[in-house]
Amino acid sequence: MVVSVPKPAEELLEMLDGYKNMFIVACGGCPVGCDSGGMKRVDELTEFFPQNGKEVTGNVLIDFLCNKALVGSKLIYHLKKLKKSQAVLVVSCGIGVQATGKMVDIPVVPANDTLSSQGMQGLWPSSERCAGCGTCYLAFTGGICPITSCSKSLINGMCGGQHDGKCEVETERDCGWNLIYLRLKEVGKLDNLKKIPHLRDFRKMDVSDKERHTTRWALEKEVIYEAPKQSSEKEEA
Repeated sequence: MVVSVPKPAEELLEMLDGYKNMFIVACGGCPVGCDSGGMKRVDELTEFFPQNGKEVTGNVLIDFLCNKALVGSKLIYHLKKLKKSQAVLVVSCGIGVQATGKMVDIPVVPANDTLSSQGMQGLWPSSERCAGCGTCYLAFTGGICPITSCSKSLINGMCGGQHDGKCEVETERDCGWNLIYLRLKEVGKLDNLKKIPHLRDFRKMDVSDKERHTTRWALEKEVIYEAPKQSSEKEEA
């Protein structure tokens, strides 16, 4: 399970500044298990935004947003509402936000921050990656993660080493920030490059004591079984 936590309300409004209306896409998988998603959260957001001068054009709960084929097949039934929306608010981990961004031609905004799993998250066959950094920048980078798409994990733009859209560290790899630039140009949000992103808080790479007491951590971290102690030959004698 990938663990995510809701972003603060103030941060959501900051990321959605300039958007009058949005469509909400929620993941019915991991966020439900860690209580950061599901229809309960969608209903809360649908009530919250009109109180703050924004319109929710519609919503959909999709089983697993990390499955782009599933996302695309579900969103096709909501095209009319999506065409009336300026942005898509995605209630999921960073993978779900990126996967949804590949399926729409309007900006995507993360409703959650993804926590570090301190190890393997599972097998994901596509190109999207999430580092679980605890501070999701996808609203400002066009739904492409600067932490995982850039070899240097830069959050404030490309370095001076990229050449012809390729990375100077891995010469066969596309420059992450060139991809971000092209995506922002495609969705008409190049002005995002003028914004100064929040500094990355590396303390969020560790999981707080509060989150360590969730059901998920209890399942994966608590010692359930103890191996039987091996008796010595003297004790057996």
